[in-house]
Amino acid sequence: MTQVTSAARPSSWRSSVALWVPDLGRSLDNLLLHKLRTLLTMLGMIFGVAAVLAMLSIGAGAQQQVMALIEDLGVRNLIVEAHETTEWQAFQKVRQQSPGLTFHDVRAMEATVPGLETLSARKRFTPTQVAPKPQAELPVVYGVDPTYRQIANLRLASGRFFTGDEAARAAAVCVLGEAARVRLFGLDDPLGRFVKVNEQWFDVIGVAGPQAAAQSDVAGIPGQDRNNLIYVPTGAAMFRLEDTYSSYRDEIDGLYLRLKPDADVTTAAATVRGILTASHRGADDYALVVPAELLAEQQRTKRIFDIVMVALASISLLVGGIGIMNIMLASVLERTPEIGLRRAIGAKRTDIVRQFVMETTLIAVAGGTLGLALGVGMSRLIASFAGWSTIVTTTSLLLAFSVSVLIGLIFGVYPATKAASLDPVQALHYE
Repeated sequence: MTQVTSAARPSSWRSSVALWVPDLGRSLDNLLLHKLRTLLTMLGMIFGVAAVLAMLSIGAGAQQQVMALIEDLGVRNLIVEAHETTEWQAFQKVRQQSPGLTFHDVRAMEATVPGLETLSARKRFTPTQVAPKPQAELPVVYGVDPTYRQIANLRLASGRFFTGDEAARAAAVCVLGEAARVRLFGLDDPLGRFVKVNEQWFDVIGVAGPQAAAQSDVAGIPGQDRNNLIYVPTGAAMFRLEDTYSSYRDEIDGLYLRLKPDADVTTAAATVRGILTASHRGADDYALVVPAELLAEQQRTKRIFDIVMVALASISLLVGGIGIMNIMLASVLERTPEIGLRRAIGAKRTDIVRQFVMETTLIAVAGGTLGLALGVGMSRLIASFAGWSTIVTTTSLLLAFSVSVLIGLIFGVYPATKAASLDPVQALHYE
């Protein structure tokens, strides 16, 4: 019994191939006979797939940028950003309620935040002139503690970071970000050379590796090129560099906290909020950023985005599917005598259905393939001319193509069924 079954399988497979191959040939002949009509039918699928793929690539690029920035911030970190203002009335109103972000907050957090591993204050400074003269936008100075390198997971491309002794002495040393190095020194090695920030010279002792950056604000973190920075000790930024708006500034404008691996991020964040609420008397002059919460939120947003994109894919390709059905219905009327002749010489209804479904499948597959090529080209053009980050993923390729083929099949079934239901005698006399 087993031998009969196993022997029947190759025979059944060959018979299926024998049925499909002739229909495939006839389908290709019919489509090539009306090349322009076939191309116009495919246009809906081509542009639908291309639009879906371009949208998915833009969304994936934007999501990757944000996710990379959040992950670069560190899921075990907490970040406090001061909300500063240079308007006198707004400044006076805030100062009546809050002293701003100060080292008092730093000491309070060091003493009370559970699971705290280390922290670093930050004093940001925007210079008016830098030498060597940069080729583009002036770099921003970050005054930070030596622990900032560990907190920010800052990788050094060359040289070293400043030490605790240099920070205690407010030494005039600096570490350049990747973009700052290129803009100030080009391809030359900056180690051992000096950078003049306003009237103060700083010895370059290191160069940081590239970091993820966002073009716009992300949950309270200002949009800034994190590679176009000059890192100096906090004391050097406070005592060696004079800020034009120093009277409007907080004592420090940022705080970075790193928690231990077993620490509860939610509890630590609640403690930080409590400290800041008490010392700032409820004033909304700061933002607490919790990268772990941001990461979870972005993952939820990405899932929703993917669902919306699938819906948009279905809607946009629906137009192409309607076009295929419309053309195939017209083709049924045009080829009624041919259908009647095939039925008269012994073709079954399943044979007619198979041929028309195969034609719609070929249109959908060809349109989907051309649409993928056009979509990849569109995403690259958008990346080149708009400056956006676009990513064409395997998932987006499979999604766009599979939906196009599925819609082509669905909208091809009705014309195929209608063709198969024609009465052979009436079809032969149809004019």
